[in-house]
Amino acid sequence: MLRPITAAACLFLGGACPVMPREPAPDLILHHAKVVTAEPGLSLAEAIAIRGERIVRVGSNAELLALQGPGTQTVDLAGKMVLPGLIDCHAHPQSASVVEFDHPIPQMDSIQDVLDYFAARAKVVPEGQWIVLRQEFITRLREQRYPSRAELDRVAPKHPVLFTTGPDTMFNSLGLKLNQIDRNYVIPDGGPGLVEKDAHTGEPTGLVRTFARFLKLPAAGRQPTLPDQERCLADLFHDYNSVGITAVCDRDVYPDQVPVYQALRDHGRATVRVALSYHVDSDGDLSKVREAIQAVARQPLFRNKDPMLRIIGLKTYLDGGMLTGSAYLREPWGVSATYGITDPAYRGVRFIPQDRLEAMVREAAEQGLQFTAHSVGDGAVHALLDAYETVSKTLPLRASRPCISHSNFMSREAVEQAARLGIMLDIQPAWLFLDTRTLVNQFGYDRLRYFQPLRSLFDARVIAGGGSDHMQKIGSLRSNNPYNPFLGMATAISRRARWYEGRLHPEEALSREQAIRFYTLNSATILFLDDAAGSLLPGKFADLIVVDRDLLSSPEDQIAGTQVLRTYLAGRLIYEKK
Repeated sequence: MLRPITAAACLFLGGACPVMPREPAPDLILHHAKVVTAEPGLSLAEAIAIRGERIVRVGSNAELLALQGPGTQTVDLAGKMVLPGLIDCHAHPQSASVVEFDHPIPQMDSIQDVLDYFAARAKVVPEGQWIVLRQEFITRLREQRYPSRAELDRVAPKHPVLFTTGPDTMFNSLGLKLNQIDRNYVIPDGGPGLVEKDAHTGEPTGLVRTFARFLKLPAAGRQPTLPDQERCLADLFHDYNSVGITAVCDRDVYPDQVPVYQALRDHGRATVRVALSYHVDSDGDLSKVREAIQAVARQPLFRNKDPMLRIIGLKTYLDGGMLTGSAYLREPWGVSATYGITDPAYRGVRFIPQDRLEAMVREAAEQGLQFTAHSVGDGAVHALLDAYETVSKTLPLRASRPCISHSNFMSREAVEQAARLGIMLDIQPAWLFLDTRTLVNQFGYDRLRYFQPLRSLFDARVIAGGGSDHMQKIGSLRSNNPYNPFLGMATAISRRARWYEGRLHPEEALSREQAIRFYTLNSATILFLDDAAGSLLPGKFADLIVVDRDLLSSPEDQIAGTQVLRTYLAGRLIYEKK
């Protein structure tokens, strides 16, 4: 239950104490506002005072305006809502920012849109060079299927073509030929993956599951220099600021991407706090995998004291994708024309055996690194929870804040196990918004009872944070996975989805207050920022936003349209809506 911060409560917060002699006046006071601290319980105030980079008081208009000195700037917000800066705990900013460096990529809602793109690129790309289209998910096309090998051959017969949607891809005939994939192809080393074949002819259909695990393809198009990458990332961060995002986690950063973040910070152009989850491969010699984890812990950015940029842990991949038909499930997927599944016993693709997974979790915990793994299906989620359970019997885990990334398909048992072990989850509501139609068609309504079970997680006191898995393009709603946090909040509150009638298990809907905490304090906790950001309390950084409507009382269907009027990072105005 939300309630105003009283004078006594502000004393507890350090917000309504009498002004001490010689205490410097605030630099900025935002007043006549509705300040949501995002702390459970004591949640509302009228004004907030800032000195330097930090919050010094939260309380009533009268109390805080009495603190002003001759140099204090005061801003009357006329009742507007103030929130902590929003935090996206799972995105891929650096790679997303340069996706359109070579050429713009149009919105695609149908197979014809996809084919038109390849046909247009075939006219400008020299014959024989790759044409690659990444992360256009079949669940979001009206036809809900992959473009066929024959369709890709028709529009680009003289180019090798790759249509990749997460870990899975459709090749045209020339693309298969250049990779020497035919009816006799065997995946190297017996690794995870699958070449789908026609049931009648035995020839490859063009669909290759988890291709990136064993196929290496050349980069396509003009490639950005480091200054280009820095500029593109700065542009993306400005757009993040425009929708209230002040902190983000790159959940799969590679060594060549870290210098881009460092350059942006060192040149004073970073307007978003960045946490990094370092990519670690799980295959190969286990001793080498352990050495790679140890090397992450030796990185200078690991848990450094700079809240603008630091490594918090590592990321690996446990299963395939929900959007592509390769997430690892406890029960079979079922035969599906949408996903190209012909085997009724197929359960998806799992990359890491249990003993290896436990060894990686243990090594990360011993190094003090947060471990997280891409785990979409309930089979993967349960496997990772069991690994955490096993390791926790001999090694404390909670201090490293172990996590599960995505965790879309769960169960009541998984929720209870995560709560018992203190496991944190980063979840992307935009997937519910964009993909529910396809998932219900594939699995039925009842099997999705614990799909993104947010209310169950909050009720069990599991720390679940909101993210986007932003991978492509700049633009909070035009990106392939929208990173607009107000769309995420609206989806978490309503459980409504595009092109789907009704609500997906509304018993799992969040309250307004919970949805705000989902993108603030909870995400900050996952990213080890909760001592410095994520809520509006004295002593924390003045990372905050002003929005144009009251998220606690606005009609449900208006939440997604929320506009940010001002964004502050460490007390500095970094975005103002004109």
